[in-house]
Amino acid sequence: MSTIELRKTIIENLSLIDDNSFLKAINTIVESKANEEVYKLSDYQRKRVIAGREQVKNGQTVSNEALQKEIRQWLSTK
Repeated sequence: MSTIELRKTIIENLSLIDDNSFLKAINTIVESKANEEVYKLSDYQRKRVIAGREQVKNGQTVSNEALQKEIRQWLSTK
């Protein structure tokens, strides 16, 4: 089934549905896809992502447990 045929079938089937909450849910999905854009990073963000990937490659990571411990300690000093 081509995209055009599928779109037509979906529209025909939706016109038969009276469930408002279901239609709202479908509308949310459709709107999120229709408004989908490619997120563009700034130069700074791009550099930070590259630096982060390098840190992972070099094993410069922190376990979740260690990070949670650090956060708890930081919060207890406030």
